Amino acid sequence: MGRRPQPEIRERLLDGCVDHLLEHGLPVTSLTPVAAAVGVSPRMLIYHFTTKDRLVRSALIEARRRQRALFEDALRHRPDTPYVDTLAAAWATLSGPAARRYVRLFSVVHALPPAETPWQDFPVMAVHDWLPTIADGLRADRHPQADVLATLVVGVTRGLLLDDRSTGEHDRVGEAFAAFLGLLAGHRR
Repeated sequence: MGRRPQPEIRERLLDGCVDHLLEHGLPVTSLTPVAAAVGVSPRMLIYHFTTKDRLVRSALIEARRRQRALFEDALRHRPDTPYVDTLAAAWATLSGPAARRYVRLFSVVHALPPAETPWQDFPVMAVHDWLPTIADGLRADRHPQADVLATLVVGVTRGLLLDDRSTGEHDRVGEAFAAFLGLLAGHRR
């Protein structure tokens, strides 16, 4: 008779695996470092997740859930605040220390060739997840073409976050984001 599934152990392992991925990136060939970080053998990880690919995909999905919670709170429309001001304040979260781990991990996932990615749907989801939140904020401020502008905000923000990650020139990139928000505010008039 085999062991019964123990969801609480699986969840604890998943949390530890997510923390490891956020700190060290995707496992390339071996689960040994991930297993060591969570205090089990690679065999135990496979027992709970069936395959390395399922473990990595599960960890990425959970990391994405955490990122969305952090980013959506920063990006949500606040009725008494112009949305451009919300975006300006959100930049501190989106480019801050808590978010850098997500930007680093997911930029690697974005860069993988489709045949090698553990999460085929991720690149499209990573765009479409943010569009409604941003479009709602722009629409509340009566920006014309809020849906189109939301695509622009996502593209510029992602590009600047990658620039910040690549160069470490946080002040320069922050000034560029502020200049972009100035253009966005002028577009409303």
